[in-house]
Amino acid sequence: MPAKAYAVVFVAGGLYYCFLEFLWRGYTHWTMAITAGACFLGLFFISSKGAKRPLLLLCLEGSLLITALEFIAGSIVNLLLGWHVWDYSTLRFHLLGQVSLLYSIVWFFMCIPGIKLCCILQNLLSEKA
Repeated sequence: MPAKAYAVVFVAGGLYYCFLEFLWRGYTHWTMAITAGACFLGLFFISSKGAKRPLLLLCLEGSLLITALEFIAGSIVNLLLGWHVWDYSTLRFHLLGQVSLLYSIVWFFMCIPGIKLCCILQNLLSEKA
């Protein structure tokens, strides 16, 4: 697949997540577009390599990837730069306020439509290649 296709996946994931976050919280931050784009691109790779694996295993891998990327991004934008984009410190089972078990579970379930969308994008982008 050409690099342009991966750029499309990155941008689509970033914009889609920011749209959802805006609907959910009423606001978003530009760093979330970058983080979500990276997460969606990672999910795209997971789904493309895992066609024969069970959906729940793919969702677990996706949730772990998203949680790891969220921790990295949060460590940079919240802890290092002090931008306070998000803070999970009021939730139980959080790690430095940047990730939480609750949101890892949310990411697991959000991976179900995400993986389906990735499969659709893979088909569309491979037809155009």
